[in-house]
Amino acid sequence: MSQENTHLEHAEEHAAMSKGKIWQVFFILLILTVIEFIIALAVPVSAMSHGVKNFIYIALTILKAYYIVAYFMHLKFERSALITSILIAFIFIIYFIVLLLVEGAYIGYFR
Repeated sequence: MSQENTHLEHAEEHAAMSKGKIWQVFFILLILTVIEFIIALAVPVSAMSHGVKNFIYIALTILKAYYIVAYFMHLKFERSALITSILIAFIFIIYFIVLLLVEGAYIGYFR
């Protein structure tokens, strides 16, 4: 009986994903993309350093990735799957950054 309730709750959560919500997420993603293009094309180099621009791009890209994964891949309604997928990706990214930094130290080592 409790399994039926779980399936019903899950179906109700997905039913909340209406056409209006899909369009809302689409326009949020569109606005974030337009902001990225404005920063890339309209903001002069002297007004903003490359470090600040890169930080803004990374933050906006992570925000866009959240909306895509949460709403279009329906992981917002499955909290444990969302947390697991984010943690696994984050662990691999940190691992590869550490690997690149360690291997980068060996470039001129054998000369």
